[in-house]
Amino acid sequence: MAEQIMETVSETVKGIVDAVKNVTNTETITNEKKVSTPEGTAIAYGSLVIMAMLPIVFGSIRSVKLHKARKVSGEKADTMSKQDAMYFPIIASVALFGLYLFFKIFSKNHINLLLTGYFFFLGIIALAHLLSPVVNSLMPAAVPKIPFHIHFTKGEGKTKEDLINYKFSTHDIVCLIISTAIGVWYLIKKHWIANNMFGLAFAVNGVEMLHLNNIVTGCILLSGLFFYDIFWVFGTNVMVTVAKSFEAPIKLVFPQDWITNGINGSNFAMLGLGDIVIPGIFIALLLRFDHSTKRKSRIYFYSTLIAYFMGLMATIFVMHIFKHAQPALLYLVPACMGTPLLVALIRGELKTLFAYEDHPEEKTEKKENKASEKSNKKKESKKAK
Repeated sequence: MAEQIMETVSETVKGIVDAVKNVTNTETITNEKKVSTPEGTAIAYGSLVIMAMLPIVFGSIRSVKLHKARKVSGEKADTMSKQDAMYFPIIASVALFGLYLFFKIFSKNHINLLLTGYFFFLGIIALAHLLSPVVNSLMPAAVPKIPFHIHFTKGEGKTKEDLINYKFSTHDIVCLIISTAIGVWYLIKKHWIANNMFGLAFAVNGVEMLHLNNIVTGCILLSGLFFYDIFWVFGTNVMVTVAKSFEAPIKLVFPQDWITNGINGSNFAMLGLGDIVIPGIFIALLLRFDHSTKRKSRIYFYSTLIAYFMGLMATIFVMHIFKHAQPALLYLVPACMGTPLLVALIRGELKTLFAYEDHPEEKTEKKENKASEKSNKKKESKKAK
């Protein structure tokens, strides 16, 4: 049950977040009354870059641990197929344009009220999941870790199925209380720090739990979203309109007037979660590939992480020069996709890189199932004769 809930969080990140993702993929929303200083702007964008890198690093490390845990338990992973990757930009476009029409037809306040409530509950779950290891390590020994198990089933025998199968402890309850307090703060104040806490939780969980099975699928996904980003930012005003109207923790923000107004600043620079999660799941795949080679070196992960950093800096630079919203994936996709391919070409590992799969056993199972089905059909046809 817990994993189903977290998959819902991950799907939310993959669906709505990426559909409305990056307007600004670092666009500055300017308030004429509060002009930011060059120093303030530098601090804001520097903070956004750091906040973008952290979820990728921690989410990638957690994805490796999750991958190993699934292998040990024998649990089947829900990975993105090549077909899913091809259709994803189309689905994201439909979702984005649908939101645009909603904001044009209906009251923006009513829509944002529904979205705020939806992301409030998902944010609490995501943040509690993220805080769990930290709280467990900091919890004093005097506080007992009492396990609980809620288990509801339906039917009996072969038809028996789990409706709720949720294990938790007193430490998890503490995490939930802390996360709820932050959620209430976000609901009441809509403060940018609370927004960022939820946004970082979504990003880390997205990178951790959204798995690409192989490099080819990752390249298809990144290539499709490369053109998606360019079209909706440069070709229309849909992306910008939705992102300015959409009030939900699906972006990271930092005040450019931090120097003068501190945490009460209101002139924000923004970075959409899609510009973190989409490259992040590809970089996480490369870290899992590095681990599969049994080498101490993590050259594919580190080189692509540096390339992501350079692509993000290029986005900010071009946006600052032209004073226009930039499709961040225009710079991030070539950097993140080209770097591992170049490294593999130099090292003579191009074939090995493309041959890697997170879950090769699933293909074997499918082949065995197809073979058994064919043999069963042959036996049935012989019996019929």
